Amino acid sequence: MNNKWYIEKGDQGDVVLSTRIRLARNLKDFLFPARLDAKGRQTVNETVRDALMEDNTYEFGYLEMKTLTRSQAVSLAERHLISPEFASSVDGRALMLTKDESVSIMLCEEDHIRLQVMKAGLALQEAYAIADEIDTALDKRLAYAFDERIGYLTQCPTNLGTAMRASVMLHLPALTRIGHINRLASTVSKLGMTIRGAYGEGSSPKGDLYQLSNQITLGITETSALHNLQQIAIQLVNQEREAAKLMLKNPENNDKIWRALGVLQTARLLSGDEFMELISLVRVGAANNILNFGLEQLNELIVNMQAATINAREGKNLTAAERDAVRATAVREALKAEG
Repeated sequence: MNNKWYIEKGDQGDVVLSTRIRLARNLKDFLFPARLDAKGRQTVNETVRDALMEDNTYEFGYLEMKTLTRSQAVSLAERHLISPEFASSVDGRALMLTKDESVSIMLCEEDHIRLQVMKAGLALQEAYAIADEIDTALDKRLAYAFDERIGYLTQCPTNLGTAMRASVMLHLPALTRIGHINRLASTVSKLGMTIRGAYGEGSSPKGDLYQLSNQITLGITETSALHNLQQIAIQLVNQEREAAKLMLKNPENNDKIWRALGVLQTARLLSGDEFMELISLVRVGAANNILNFGLEQLNELIVNMQAATINAREGKNLTAAERDAVRATAVREALKAEG
């Protein structure tokens, strides 16, 4: 059984859960997916699949999205392997995925190819190197839609140029509690970045999880974009650590952490929102050596306790109450003995 990429603690792992590099590409001989009929989408999917299968560096599985249940599709989005939009409309779409789930390729989403590489912790250069290697292998076999003046052509103009979106997933409970997130969002936007909820635009930051990503893709190189994001991410990491030190000097905040652990260890029903609120407190306790849990264990729990992922694992659509009971049982088992 292959370990999943997220069952790891990477660099700066107390604050940075993960790094993602996403490249958008289109084939020049085909209309954008929004204009393609079902046959055209199928041809694109098979063309890209065959090109990837010729390269033996990575072992990809191939999934036609229409073969998945609703819960299985949404679970993929919960694990950040596909976009929520990709999960919502499955016709003519396919997914290529490595066994450890660190590389996923959405076929015929907004663009023909959405290549995504995920790594634990802060690992922008490492993730980009893998994405670039796969992109280069595809480029040798496929004819990309590319303009010498403006770069890679994409359906959405905001992706023109490098067509690269780099992001890091941050756990910022201390900065959230002192009310600094809005100020940070305003500051990073002036630097060509955006900070949003964990699932991107329009999503709420459940569990104090935020996604920091580059906004500018035109007129900037991949190297510059990655350097800028790295520098800002490190600044936020340091600010969160300092805020956490101040936060944990207050006995009331320490008490909240222990109470959160107590609820998770004893609850018989746990909603998704309550779980995320409590696990965030437990995670900050573990990150600051108040609680003796591995961050890898908590990161895995955060992924596996999402609603559709529970349904997919159980093999049926549970009611909210049934799911809350299953979640509570799993969390109690995972956290039954501190240290």
